[in-house]
Amino acid sequence: MTRGERFALGSMVAGCLVFGLKGAAWWMTGSAALYSDALESIVNIVASFLALGALRFAARPADANHPYGHDKAEFFAAVLEGVLIVVAALLIFNEAWDAWQHRARITTPFQGIALNGIATAINAAWSVVMMRAGKRLRSPALAADGRHLMADVVTSVGIALGVSLAVVTGQPVLDPLLAAATGVYVLWSGMRMISSSVSGLMDTAPEPAVVQRIRDLVANSASGAIEAHDLRTRHAGRLTFLEFHLVVPGSMTVSAAHEICDRIEDTLRAEMGHLMITIHVEPEEKAKQHGVLVI
Repeated sequence: MTRGERFALGSMVAGCLVFGLKGAAWWMTGSAALYSDALESIVNIVASFLALGALRFAARPADANHPYGHDKAEFFAAVLEGVLIVVAALLIFNEAWDAWQHRARITTPFQGIALNGIATAINAAWSVVMMRAGKRLRSPALAADGRHLMADVVTSVGIALGVSLAVVTGQPVLDPLLAAATGVYVLWSGMRMISSSVSGLMDTAPEPAVVQRIRDLVANSASGAIEAHDLRTRHAGRLTFLEFHLVVPGSMTVSAAHEICDRIEDTLRAEMGHLMITIHVEPEEKAKQHGVLVI
């Protein structure tokens, strides 16, 4: 089992524990807002299961049908997680509407809020672990899971404050209103996750700062060449694909040009890692006088 898979499995265990606590909090209080919080925890468990499956599939080596590997499977899992979050938001709206029509007094509120608070603390700690793991392992699935958990933390804190306010003021109408507000936030976080994951499936380029760093490394490590142009990059899961044309003097031997390419690749991989590099060597008459000028 890979490190990423262990994190995903740990997320499933944490999700089950959190769901148990939040479910008990809802059962004790009958609060629609706490129900919406518990419902989102079910999504967390399913999302962790999807992340585990995606990580296992993405770890498969390249084959005849997938010569560039299976890394994009993680983006599919992240999209599905976003869809599940949207479904959870719709279920929350339904519960909020039902609570609006049949308003009931919240029972044993502070015991329920205390249980919910313990669950929220567990979620907060694990979300930080997952986001750091996603960044370190360059895993879209783990990063999406971590961001989802952090969104859950934000909603849980808001719900606890709102339910407390409803009890203190004696205004039960605040409970369904708060549940609906939670649903809006959950819906927004789900749509945002879908958008960012679809961008990964569409081969979005890295951040401008990353592209500029690549250009600087090429310029500083390609001594002997003239220029590099038509530089293109794209993300595919943990990997970043990079390709460009390298212009060298027409009299340069193939061996010397190959040595420059090796030097560029070694420099890029030492600095950035997780790169798949393709360099097309051209003679000097192909120079375009733009792009990356070699220092």
